[in-house]
Amino acid sequence: MKINTFKRLTCAIALSLFSTAAFSQDLEDFLRDGYLDDSEKIIGAYISPLMKSASVGLNQGWYNTAKPHKLIGIDITVSVSALTIPNGQTSFNVDKLNLKNIEIDPSSPTGNRVPTIFGKDETPVFREKLSGETFEGAPGIGLKEEIGRNVVPMPTAQIGIGLPKGTDLKFRYVPTLDFEDGDFQFKLFGIGVMHDVKQWIPGIKLLPFDLSAFVGYTRMNMEMKHEQEGFDGNQRSELEMNATTIQGVISKKISVLTLYGGLGYNIAKSNIAVKGTYNIEGVEITNPVSMDFAASGPRVTAGFRLKLAILTLHADYTLQKYSALTAGVGLSIR
Repeated sequence: MKINTFKRLTCAIALSLFSTAAFSQDLEDFLRDGYLDDSEKIIGAYISPLMKSASVGLNQGWYNTAKPHKLIGIDITVSVSALTIPNGQTSFNVDKLNLKNIEIDPSSPTGNRVPTIFGKDETPVFREKLSGETFEGAPGIGLKEEIGRNVVPMPTAQIGIGLPKGTDLKFRYVPTLDFEDGDFQFKLFGIGVMHDVKQWIPGIKLLPFDLSAFVGYTRMNMEMKHEQEGFDGNQRSELEMNATTIQGVISKKISVLTLYGGLGYNIAKSNIAVKGTYNIEGVEITNPVSMDFAASGPRVTAGFRLKLAILTLHADYTLQKYSALTAGVGLSIR
C-alpha cells in the first residue's frame, strides 16, 4: 500500500459523493493486498456521523402547523436545519474495530482516538502490522474549530397542496442532475401526507386547536463514475439515503402566531457502496465495498410560525438522535 493511499481513499469515499471530484488511482491499491476489510471498517467509522446525521436531516422541515390547507390550497416552503453532532461522535477508538492487518502507529498524534469526518483537524498515522510501513489516515474537518459548534446544515424545499377531508399532500423533488459530463449525478424524491384526525374523534373536534397525523418519506441518491486506467466497465460509487418519519402534530393559532409541536419516530437508513467489477492484478472483484448505516429513534418537536398575509416564517427545535434547529420561509395560500 502506498504512503497516503489510505488518506486519499478515505477522503474520496467520504466526500466525493458530495462533490464533483473524482476518485484517484489509489482505489486499485485499496482493493488489493488484503486491506479491504480493515479499510472498510476504518472508513465506516470515519464517515458514520455524516451518513447518519444527513439521513436524519431528510426528515426535517416537513410541517409548521397541524392545520391542513383548504381544498386546492398551496404552500411552498424552504427550510434549513442545523443538526448537532454529539461530542462522542467526533472520534472513534481504533482498538474496538478488531483490525487484522492495520493498527495505529505509536507515533500518531491522535493516539487510539482517531477523528471522524467531523472531528479535529488532526492526521492519524497507521501502519501495516506485517511490514511496519506507515501511512496517513484522513483528518477531521475541524468543524467545532471552524464554526464554533459541531453542527451540520441540511436544506429542504417542498410544495404542498390541500385535498378533500382535511388532507395535505406534500412533495419534494429534484430531477436527476448531471455534473462533470454525467460523471456525477444527484436526485431526490419525497412525499408526505398530513391528515386532520381531530375531525374523527368525538368530543374534541370542536375544541380550538388542530391535531393531525403525518407520514413523510424522502429518498436521496448520488452516483459517481470511476475513470481509471485499466478499469473497464460500469465502475461507480453510489450513495443512497432513505428517511421516514411518522408523527402526531398539534398546533394552536393565535392571531398571526401559530404554536406547533410534534411527537413521533424517525426511520433513517443509508448505504454507500463501490460497485462494478474490477480486475486487480489478474483477480476480478465485484462490488467490493458496501456499508450500511442506521439512525432510527424517537423525536419531539416544538416551534412557532408567523403568517403575514401569504408569507410565513417558522422555526422549531427537534430532540432526536441528532437534535436539530430548523428555520424557514414560505408562501401559503388558503
